[in-house]
Amino acid sequence: MELNGCHCEDEGGTEADDGETRQQTPGKGRAGDPRIDGGIEGGAAGPMEQGEPSERRARHTADSPRKSRPPFPWFGMDIGGTLVKLVYFEPKDITAEEEQEEVENLKSIRKYLTSNVAYGSTGIRDVHLELKDLTLCGRTGNLHFIRFPTQDLPAFLQMGRDKHFSSLHTALCATGGGAYKFEADFRMMADLQLLKLDELDCLIRGVLYIDSVNSSGPSECYYFENPTDPVHCIVKPYRLENPYPLLLVNIGSGVSILAVHSKDNFKRVTGTSLGGGTFLGLCCLLTGCSTFEEALEMASRGESTRVDKLVRDIYGGDYERFGLPGWIVASSFGNMMCKEKRESVSKEDLARATLVTITNNIGSITRMCALNENIERVVFVGNFLRVNTLSMKLLAYSMEYWSAGRLKALFLQHEV
Repeated sequence: MELNGCHCEDEGGTEADDGETRQQTPGKGRAGDPRIDGGIEGGAAGPMEQGEPSERRARHTADSPRKSRPPFPWFGMDIGGTLVKLVYFEPKDITAEEEQEEVENLKSIRKYLTSNVAYGSTGIRDVHLELKDLTLCGRTGNLHFIRFPTQDLPAFLQMGRDKHFSSLHTALCATGGGAYKFEADFRMMADLQLLKLDELDCLIRGVLYIDSVNSSGPSECYYFENPTDPVHCIVKPYRLENPYPLLLVNIGSGVSILAVHSKDNFKRVTGTSLGGGTFLGLCCLLTGCSTFEEALEMASRGESTRVDKLVRDIYGGDYERFGLPGWIVASSFGNMMCKEKRESVSKEDLARATLVTITNNIGSITRMCALNENIERVVFVGNFLRVNTLSMKLLAYSMEYWSAGRLKALFLQHEV
C-alpha cells in the first residue's frame, strides 16, 4: 500500500490468510501471525540471537514496523475533472510518547480535519462514510472522506502552505487526471511532490479493499429489488467474495467501463463523454442552478415525460413487433421542438429529463458492453451516484429489464 510516497506493508493485521483485507478489532490479531505477534516479516531483519535480553528484543520488535511506515499525516488524493476526493487516516492509538513528540503542525492539521465537517464554502467531510477502528499499516484509526470542487484546488494548496504541510512531508500520493495537470501547482504553491498512481489501478484496488474492510456496518455492496416500485423497493446486501469477472462502470465527469478478470487483469472496454459533468453542465445552462446537489434536488421534483418524446407519442401505444412498450423514451428532449411544449415545461422538468438522458445513455452502453464481454455482474461507481438514488434505481431497472433478468446492477456505499 502506498502512503505519502512510501510503500507500507499491512503488518498490523489487515492482510488475511486468503489474501483479503479485513478490519481488525483494536488490540487483537490472529494467533500465530508473525506480523501481529511481533515477528519480522520478509527478512527485514535477521533472527534474534539466543540469549538476547527480552527488553532489547521487545524494543527491536516494536521499532521495526515503525521504520517501514511513513510519518503522519496519511493522505490519499483523487483529483478529478469535477471533484477532488481526499482520504485522511486519523490514528486513534497514539501513545503518550508519540503525543509528546508530535510537532504542532501535525496536531493542527489533525484537529482541523477531524473537528470540522465543512471547510470554507465548498469543502465537505462525509461523516456518514467514515470508517471507524480500521487497522492500516499496523495502526488503528478512522478513515475520513473529504471532497471539494476541483476549481477550488488553489485554496486547498494555500491551506497546505499556511499549515506548513511540506515540513511534515515532501510527497503526496495522488491519482486522477489532476495529478498530472496540477503537478506543477503542488510543487510551486505548496512545495510538495506528487507520487502519481494510475486511476484505474486505484479504482479496482479501492473497490476490493473497501468491500473487504467495511464489515462492521451495512454491507458495502448492495442492489435494489423492485427499483421502480416506491412501496416495495428495498436495498439488499451483496457480498463481493468472488467478484470476477465483473464490469466496472466508473461515472465521474465522463464515464469509463472496465472489464475486470482479476485485480491485475483488466481492460478499459469503452466509455462515453456524457457523464456527471455533462449532467451538471447542462443543468447549469438550462435551469440556472450552480451545484450538483441543487441540480439533483430540482430533478427530484420534475417530470421528464413532458420533455422527452416517448414511443406512445409516436405510435399511440406500444411498438409490439419489437417489444417496445409505450413508456420507453424514443427521443430525449424530443418534445422540445414544439414551442407550446417548450413554454409549458418547468426547470425541474428539464433537470429531470437531463438526468434521465445521461443515465439512460450510460445504461445502454453498459448493457452492450456486458453482452460483448459475456459478463453478468455490473458494479456502478463514481461520484455521479453520490446521493443520486434516481439514477441508481433507473440503472438497476434498465439492467434487469433489458437483459430479461440476466444482468444485476450493483452499487457501493462508498462510491469510490
